[in-house]
Amino acid sequence: MDRDETLGQGSPDPELEPELERKQELNLIDEMGGPQGVADSSLPGLLFVAVYSLSGQDLQLSAIAAVVLGAAIGLVRLIRGESVRFAAAGFVGVAIAGFIATRTGRAEDFFLPGLLFNAGYAVAYAVSIAVGWPLMGVLIGPLIGDGMKWRKDPARVRLFNRMSWVWVVLFSTRLAVQLPFYLAGSLVALGIARTAMGLPLFALGIWLCYLLLRREGIDLKALNPKSSGTDDE
Repeated sequence: MDRDETLGQGSPDPELEPELERKQELNLIDEMGGPQGVADSSLPGLLFVAVYSLSGQDLQLSAIAAVVLGAAIGLVRLIRGESVRFAAAGFVGVAIAGFIATRTGRAEDFFLPGLLFNAGYAVAYAVSIAVGWPLMGVLIGPLIGDGMKWRKDPARVRLFNRMSWVWVVLFSTRLAVQLPFYLAGSLVALGIARTAMGLPLFALGIWLCYLLLRREGIDLKALNPKSSGTDDE
């Protein structure tokens, strides 16, 4: 019954299904923060590495350049009317990274907050699965009209567990690849790895979650930014 309610009445026009699916994927991506946010978070790191390498390892200048770029990106997002949360989070993250690097005097520490965030997210998703509150259910459940009722549906719990495991694996993969570069002090390699594993892995995670939702017959039309900000059902 829940699935029928979620799917809605009637079948969509077969000719419109490809376009509908594309819009559904984009809505899911937006709800997870959007690819632009992931890409924007990589740019200050790349600039930091570039300035550090070209300026004769001037750590102070590199940190300032990265923070200024982070502020500029946040300002542009605000001017465009995008989420204040994402704009502020991006700037604060860069500012903290720059502060840590200048305090410790180690350029690779600019990427330490990112490593800690990846570790924290991996642990948080894993713990949420262990305690029966998979984070993907908490995030997605209200958007598809389930609220928190999904916890009483074993099939839904299994679905959100699988979706949460996707992010456990992806965050852990980032950490496994980048941590050795950090420990070795390989700044350039670390910067490249972070960029290469940013947007591509994010896109992969979103795609896998979309496939899992689609396999369960869940209508992602409910996943749109307008309804998520106003609907409490």
